[in-house]
Amino acid sequence: MSDPCKAEACQIQACLKRFNYDESKCTKVIDQLYACCTQFYTNQGEDARSPCCPIPSLLELKIKQREQEKVDAKLLQQKR
Repeated sequence: MSDPCKAEACQIQACLKRFNYDESKCTKVIDQLYACCTQFYTNQGEDARSPCCPIPSLLELKIKQREQEKVDAKLLQQKR
């Protein structure tokens, strides 16, 4: 089975390269990957695995953090 979220993962890599690895410039593509991974686990079940997606519990945590705390690389850099 091919990885359904590979395109989104590759977009993240391209974005990071384009913006000199500044994750704060790539939050939109990161969100797109998380949406793809959510759909992947919805369709395939939580026991499914993808090299492009965090495991379901970590994915859920990352999404919750981004929604509730607006956690992204830019905010984390400001807290330092």
